[in-house]
Amino acid sequence: QLQLVESGGGSVHSGGSLRLSCAASGFSLMHYAIAWFRQAPGKEREGVSTISAFGGQTNYANSVKGRFTISKDNAKNTVYLQMNSLKPEDTGVYSCAAAYGSSWYHQPPGLTNEYEYDYWGQGTQVTVPS
Repeated sequence: QLQLVESGGGSVHSGGSLRLSCAASGFSLMHYAIAWFRQAPGKEREGVSTISAFGGQTNYANSVKGRFTISKDNAKNTVYLQMNSLKPEDTGVYSCAAAYGSSWYHQPPGLTNEYEYDYWGQGTQVTVPS
């Protein structure tokens, strides 16, 4: 069974940190670009960060630039999202998604190109109380 499983969410005070993990099972992430998306209550899902399949290119939404870091460990078949200086507006369900193909080896899909992603995880809740 091919799946992505997120973990590491929780409730943290404003200014705190969390590290999310996205682990793949049933397939290798080596040829997949990975993205993190989030959805806050009552809002549309938005792209947070992406990383190319080979890990050389990353992109971030302006709202998280300088605070979040995405990384990819192909040996562990896992992608991470380190989130620092968390704010209440970072609250939401965070999901990872994988896009397959050589097109994404060196440049990931855009943050708004959800249709490019083949597999999605179920999500993990991040709460930063105001």
